[in-house]
Amino acid sequence: MILEKIKKQIAKEINKALGKDLVQASDFMYPPNSDMGDLSLPLFKIAKKLEQSPSDVGQKLVSELNSEKLKLSSITLVGPYLNFKLEKENLAKEVLKEIEKQKDKYGERKNKKKERVMIEYTNANTHKQYHVGHVRNLCFGDSVAKCLAANGDKVFGVSYINDFGIHTAKALWALEEFYKNAEIPKDKGAFLGEVYVRASLEMKESKTAKGMVEGIMKKIESRQGKEYKKWQETRQWTIDQFDKIYEKMGIKLEHIFYENEFIDEGREIVKKLLKKEILRESQGAIIVDLEKYGLGVQVVLRSDKTATYIVADLSLAKEKFKKYKLDKSIYITDNRQNLHFKQLFKVLELMGYRQKLVHLGHDFVKLPSGMIASRTGNVMTFEELYKALSDKIKTETKERHDNWSVNQVDTVAHKLTIGTIKFEMLKVGADQVITFDIKKALSFQGYTAAYLQYTYARINSIIKKSKLKIKSEKIDYSKLIETEEHELILKMAKYPETIRRAGTYYNPAEIAKYLFELAQIFNDYYHKFSILKAEEETKLARLALIININQVIKNGLKLLSIETLEEM
Repeated sequence: MILEKIKKQIAKEINKALGKDLVQASDFMYPPNSDMGDLSLPLFKIAKKLEQSPSDVGQKLVSELNSEKLKLSSITLVGPYLNFKLEKENLAKEVLKEIEKQKDKYGERKNKKKERVMIEYTNANTHKQYHVGHVRNLCFGDSVAKCLAANGDKVFGVSYINDFGIHTAKALWALEEFYKNAEIPKDKGAFLGEVYVRASLEMKESKTAKGMVEGIMKKIESRQGKEYKKWQETRQWTIDQFDKIYEKMGIKLEHIFYENEFIDEGREIVKKLLKKEILRESQGAIIVDLEKYGLGVQVVLRSDKTATYIVADLSLAKEKFKKYKLDKSIYITDNRQNLHFKQLFKVLELMGYRQKLVHLGHDFVKLPSGMIASRTGNVMTFEELYKALSDKIKTETKERHDNWSVNQVDTVAHKLTIGTIKFEMLKVGADQVITFDIKKALSFQGYTAAYLQYTYARINSIIKKSKLKIKSEKIDYSKLIETEEHELILKMAKYPETIRRAGTYYNPAEIAKYLFELAQIFNDYYHKFSILKAEEETKLARLALIININQVIKNGLKLLSIETLEEM
């Protein structure tokens, strides 16, 4: 991390000049205006500790710091801020050599305090539609896992599928009631999701449906009879569908847990917690009273002794901690479950678990037509979203490249489609609602995956046209001192810090925003300066610059699980 090294060197010389250790690398800021400098140090706290004015402290430092030794082009005092401009040639040399050396690993950190972290995400339900809301969870969890791994943690990405809830009985009821003699289509998982939607709608009109569904659920829980066998068969339809989605999205999970595997052990845990008086009986139900912690009351077993989600969650947590020896367990769901996880974490704490427990709640995904709800059918499934994007991209690609083979078109369309889906799900913070607008998502001008993938392809095209192999030892870095070049190099130097923030705050949107800004700076630079037609030494230096820009774009997109395209 070049900038971290520079900050530490400046801090060391400042502390030496002041005769006290008052400044750390983390105290430096980046000025809002590049004309002010590349780094800035607020002097308020330092001045207060020295019982002097910021102006007096700043003037002392301006006169005593050796800018040549620190490889700074200037040190200036502006109000209570000490601003530093870095030597352009030296920064270019340091940054580009570091990227060239580390390549795919540039920006990543080796963490001596490596934590074993499990991220539980893409927790969908069997027998239901896999819609764009689920896709947000899938993309968010996968990218958070990659950001934490880039920060040096040992990360286990897993999924927990709810395959044992009342929704399964609803789907089986509707399947028997309305589709008994129907021909089952090839895509059985998607079909089953449609069956569930109909079940939810039909149950509102039927007086007997509720009792029939409850009866089916009890037979499923008994693990016997034709209902249980039908549950096993249809459950597999959904699992096969999920596997296809994960494969298409390029998602690899360490393990997939299923609720039915943990419900029995969960009931045993409930018995033990009753004896320890962590749980208690209330009006025939089993509850955990967390009022004194400000977390209300959670029903654990209903009065009919059917289990709520927390029963299997307790058993699953026990299994995860034991099998994977975790330091931290992260759960990713939509934010409607915030209270549930606060209650779960408190119960686990009362049980004696001391692992770090984190719930990352994300907001919803909307269509331009409104909110998504699988019960009403106002939903765009993953399959529908993928097809809509892919068809549009294929049409436009064929128009631009009428000489491309079908395979070329399909390959580019697939990568662009998946990249678009992932970027739209990751480019804003988890606390923001996403409105997925296909037309805007495919724009080559806006804050989109297409813009980033096109920028990468454009740079790749320039490099190919040059037909040159660039060697760093032959580069004259004094040719990279234009203001725009310095801005690009400084931006690349900030990439490792962006990874730290993305990991620390579980926020892949930091990476998306950074890549968009880097691409914008490059495209402005490309329109202003010639690369291939420049004087030979300048051309070689600029080619080295854009080769490393592409390396950073590739590295950043990898953390978003988005593939690059060599041509578009």
